[in-house]
Amino acid sequence: MTTLAQAQEKLKKYGQEQVLKYYDELSEDEKQALLDQIGATDMEILESCKHREELAKKGVISPLAAMELPEIEKNRPAFTETGLKAIQAGKVGAVLLAGGMGTRLGSDNPKGMYNVGITRELYIFECLIHNLLDVVRQADTWIHLFVMTSDKNNDATIRFLKEHDYFGYRGEYVHFFKQEMAAATDYNGKIYLEEKGKLSTSPNGNGGWFISLQKNGLLDLVHEQGIEWINVFAVDNVLQRIADPCFVGATIEKNCAVGAKVVKKAAPDEKVGAMCLEDGRPSIVEYYEMTQELMDAKNEKGEPAYNFGVILNYLFYVPELEKMMAGLPLHVVEKKIPCLDENGNPVKPESPNGYKYESLVLDMIHQLPSCLPFEVVREREFAPIKNKTGIDSVESARELLQKNGVTL
Repeated sequence: MTTLAQAQEKLKKYGQEQVLKYYDELSEDEKQALLDQIGATDMEILESCKHREELAKKGVISPLAAMELPEIEKNRPAFTETGLKAIQAGKVGAVLLAGGMGTRLGSDNPKGMYNVGITRELYIFECLIHNLLDVVRQADTWIHLFVMTSDKNNDATIRFLKEHDYFGYRGEYVHFFKQEMAAATDYNGKIYLEEKGKLSTSPNGNGGWFISLQKNGLLDLVHEQGIEWINVFAVDNVLQRIADPCFVGATIEKNCAVGAKVVKKAAPDEKVGAMCLEDGRPSIVEYYEMTQELMDAKNEKGEPAYNFGVILNYLFYVPELEKMMAGLPLHVVEKKIPCLDENGNPVKPESPNGYKYESLVLDMIHQLPSCLPFEVVREREFAPIKNKTGIDSVESARELLQKNGVTL
């Protein structure tokens, strides 16, 4: 428990005394909750808003060749055998990034609870767990699944998965942890209040999963179980293969610190990040950073040099992740932040009014010495659900699920 004196000292150090403005109006419980939140908040990072332009600078971008489908098919038996051995030895775990809500799909529930079925109930969580169960059956071994939730959806997610008996997964192999939150500030780096007794916060970005796993005490379990590889994947791609033995085996055999599943881009300007090298280290160039020059660049085969888009399915080598635990760069992102105005009234801004502070998976990759971009067939492994209709939507995912033999 943080005391008032400790909170005041910390706030003074970082020039954030304004967050105690309404302290005297709070109940005893609310006071303690606010003090504890102040105690737990990383305020070092807030200085970075002053160096926002520097942080956003990219290095020199050059191509990074992917392992393409013909090479994968040629080596599939050997890669699969290597991957299955690692899985059977308990060396592979999986982390599901499931902190998001289904707001853009018209739902107030966690995104994973969205029903994509037509004639029957078929939830996003159910699709993903069934995909992982394919590997459990193939390897005849259970794989530890770590589910990252957020403040907003933690209780609902746990309740939903328990009620559905984890869709056939063994409960003792499912572990939940909450994503760490980062304070949200105005343009001068001053923390906003969301309520009179609560700081404005937002999740610390998809690169925050490893530090969140550690802070929730689950890195101890990773060590105890001898897990050396963690497959991190996003909740919104219902077709993705998780702990795919061929992918695991290829990453191990190529002696890479991280593997990244990629698909051939549908168009040079498709809204996916592309694998590349940045200053000679693996990285991702985001679609909004793709210049015409990069889009036009060709490799030695005369094909587009930045032709493979990431699908947020990565296999990380745990010892390498531990080396960079505290060293991830920050992204200071301009956003709309619900907060109290100077009179203490709640405001939902219609345009950006400050900054959120995030670390991203692409930064984790850029910190690592080597990466294997591993091509997969788009129609078999990439059905993202970002919107209700149109591109990358519930509609397009349903179509792809049916093409892959899933009854809706």
